[in-house]
Amino acid sequence: MAKKNKGTKGAIASPAILKPFHKDDKSNIQVVIETPKGCRNKYAFDPKLRSFKLSRVLPDGMLFPYDFGFVPSTQAEDGDPVDVLLLMDAPAFPGCVIDSRLIGVIEGEQIEDGNKLRNDRLVAVANHNHSHSDLKNISDMNQKLVKELAEFFVNYHRQDEVKYKFLGTRGPKEAARLLDRAVKRGKAA
Repeated sequence: MAKKNKGTKGAIASPAILKPFHKDDKSNIQVVIETPKGCRNKYAFDPKLRSFKLSRVLPDGMLFPYDFGFVPSTQAEDGDPVDVLLLMDAPAFPGCVIDSRLIGVIEGEQIEDGNKLRNDRLVAVANHNHSHSDLKNISDMNQKLVKELAEFFVNYHRQDEVKYKFLGTRGPKEAARLLDRAVKRGKAA
């Protein structure tokens, strides 16, 4: 049996405090998976519980199209760690940390309780995969698929009566710029 650290109450360490980059290599980001591809349940890391918690169940027939997670030690405009849609061969599991590379960003804006804010999703490819290994830029993806991903987020937010508007996509340079700002906000928090 593993020895417990004092004060942890048997909970896992917070993945939100990991470094955002693998060994300080800014071309390799670390993505913590919250919700696996094909899952109807939406999980989120709860820092107070130091555990992953079910945060919602999607309607029947609606599934996450790819693994969904966050980059640790970052803060997006909404106050949460920056979101990542991760392309890889097979689903991972909540809490799995996956070394990845950015290929772009799905830009979006949401209106909730009369407040408008950006809610962009970085798009990354797992370093260890076969199906998406040739993707270098979100523009390399099938554009019909990109539109379907944007529509997923519109419908996803509709469940909470939040209006989400797809603004477009940008490549890896813009994704890296957004990530850099989120890392700075994370350090300031």
